[in-house]
Amino acid sequence: MQVPDGEARTQTRILIVDDEEQVRRLLSRLLENNGYSCETAQDAAEATAVMGAKQFDLLLTDMNMPGDSGLDLIRAASAVQPDIATVMVTGMDDREIANAALELGAYGYIIKPFQPNEILISVTNALRRRALEIEHLLHQTHLEQLVRERTAELWNAIRDLETTQESLRKSREETVKRLAIAAEFRDDETGRHVQRMSRYCALLAREMGADSERAEIIRLASQMHDVGKLGIPDNILRKPGPLTSDERRIMQKHCAIGWRILAESQSEVLDVAAMIALTHHEHIDGAGYPDGLSGNDIPFEGRIAAVADVFDALTTDRIYRTAMPLGRALEIMREGRGSHFDGDALDIFFDGLDEVIRIHEDQADR
Repeated sequence: MQVPDGEARTQTRILIVDDEEQVRRLLSRLLENNGYSCETAQDAAEATAVMGAKQFDLLLTDMNMPGDSGLDLIRAASAVQPDIATVMVTGMDDREIANAALELGAYGYIIKPFQPNEILISVTNALRRRALEIEHLLHQTHLEQLVRERTAELWNAIRDLETTQESLRKSREETVKRLAIAAEFRDDETGRHVQRMSRYCALLAREMGADSERAEIIRLASQMHDVGKLGIPDNILRKPGPLTSDERRIMQKHCAIGWRILAESQSEVLDVAAMIALTHHEHIDGAGYPDGLSGNDIPFEGRIAAVADVFDALTTDRIYRTAMPLGRALEIMREGRGSHFDGDALDIFFDGLDEVIRIHEDQADR
């Protein structure tokens, strides 16, 4: 957020509280000359009454005043107007009082006599921090609401599809497709990614000893590995360039979001899908996310999903880059043997490369 100026500053309301009229006039004149809208109060009682009638962005308060102290006022202000920023301006250079003010949520502590620039810098920083905290809270609230709404919709679809035992098999397949398609609609880059990736997983599962029933469950479940992207903002999910470190942390939350959507169901397929969603970005050496699991602590399904997912990511077009040649993709995967990938799973994947390529061509993006 930029430092407010011009018309934006005139919308910023500041309440100045001090029992010395000269200090109130000085602070008010200084801030109004810099474009802020100010009101004053001579003690905590008057300030509380004013805040009960009007909204303020920032409270500048003295410590020692008749009646309640500045600390009492900060505590009361947070209850009346939770989003208000507070800065204490006092003649008491006391570390314990300063710490107490900061613990109550004050954004600054200025000692009298002060320089005008001290006030302006503290006010600017307090307002900027307040705006960032409000923005972050709104984003988190919106994201949580979005996940709740979409999770409710998905579970309603699951319940509707599984109403009778006779239609269980068809409803299971349809549920998986709808969940996978829901994530695909959010993420333009996937195309037929989930179909290819799920077939690679089934192939690997069979070759590593899973029976046909288990391999089919893994095929269905792995289609939902990225369902957690339903909870990732579009500006990050569809960003054509590299992600910043903050954006990458948000993107990595899709694993945990997927787990929250799919876990604790009555369906074996969804339970396996939850495990794959949570662990398909873990690395065999512990350098992955979200939990930094390593070795056999990573479930079997998560280890094979990691191989399948990365191969498809490397060999198909993505919004941020074009597909790599097959030889280069395989070279990169070999370099990850024992660090990113389970060595046994990777070796078996390469042994079945002819079938892998057939799946890749048969399910190519159109």
